[in-house]
Amino acid sequence: MWEQIAANKRKSVVLVFFTALLLVALGWFGGEYFWGRGGGPTGVIIAAVVWFVMTLTAWFQGDHVMLAVSGARKVEKKDMPILFNVVEEMTLAAGLAQMPAIYVIDDPAPNAFATGRRAENASVAVTSGLLKRLNRDELQGVIAHEIGHIRNRDIQLMLFAGVLAGAIVILAEVGLRGMWFGGGRSRSRRDGGQDGSGIIAIIAIVLMILAPILARLIYFAVSRKREYLADASAATFTRYPEGLASALEKISRAPDKLGGATSATAPMYIINPLKRVDHMAANATSTHPPIDERIRILRSMGSGSFVDYDRGYMEVKGAKKGVIPGSALKEDSTEPAPVREKVSASQREIARQVDDFFYRKDGYKQIECDCGTVLKIPPDFGSSEAKCPRCGTMHKI
Repeated sequence: MWEQIAANKRKSVVLVFFTALLLVALGWFGGEYFWGRGGGPTGVIIAAVVWFVMTLTAWFQGDHVMLAVSGARKVEKKDMPILFNVVEEMTLAAGLAQMPAIYVIDDPAPNAFATGRRAENASVAVTSGLLKRLNRDELQGVIAHEIGHIRNRDIQLMLFAGVLAGAIVILAEVGLRGMWFGGGRSRSRRDGGQDGSGIIAIIAIVLMILAPILARLIYFAVSRKREYLADASAATFTRYPEGLASALEKISRAPDKLGGATSATAPMYIINPLKRVDHMAANATSTHPPIDERIRILRSMGSGSFVDYDRGYMEVKGAKKGVIPGSALKEDSTEPAPVREKVSASQREIARQVDDFFYRKDGYKQIECDCGTVLKIPPDFGSSEAKCPRCGTMHKI
């Protein structure tokens, strides 16, 4: 996959460059509109400062911003041993030197994403809804997909795309609000509409309206190919394409909408959390390929290999050329992936681990009764004793 990794690095540079150009244009015409003739350099300086700050943020703190916006909470092995075991398996199968940090989002909508500047400081986040809905094979498929993004260096590219697109949206929003409240009108009246101020005003308004749209198009055009490659990587890590196919099916059919998702973070998820019909069609503004297409490709595979995925991709899409880089096809192997011994668990046990984790994080106290009932006492409970609902025993808090 070295071609894809190199391509992602080049795209990161191109993305930063074009975002800077868009911000400079937005700053120049915005400055000319708000501060009059000669105000363009001031607008450019403001735009440059925003670009510089957001670029530094993307590089040094972008993953933390994404995790914070999503409401993700870090978990340890003692909190969710089953989830940790799955991530350990896929880390070894992918050949990563370090296991990514694991986060859980308390949301009933099933979804997941990976983020980070590089593989050494990457993170994987899954929702509580995902953990409660999927069986172990399906969970393994989703984790393998996210590990695939980490190994292919997609996470760095999408991190920059999300933060820098957000910078353009912020600047355009501030400009439009300024116009709404009368910014630039006094200057226009003072100049008497001379020196092309009307044209500048029109260009500024058009840019402020179109800039966020252009930013999103740049963001989405970064390449939906990354999702196909992450699916293919997942199939090679697990050697069981049906696990991911079944997981994608369940996630796409779930009625819940992810509460913490934004337009900046949506492309990072395994399935678009904002557009529930994403599986029906793919267009220029889609963050992901059609879900039904991804599922058909996975289910057309004879085994978990890049060669089989490439063949399935060409059959399903009717394409003459596959999606897998040549280096990956040459190095492809059908040998079983090295994994750790699996920790068996039922979905009920996984759900219990998820609930217990969030109860602890929210300050609940747990009291085990002799009858086997576990009482969960909220932090604002107004009594020094609690009664077991099953056997009636009173417990001191």
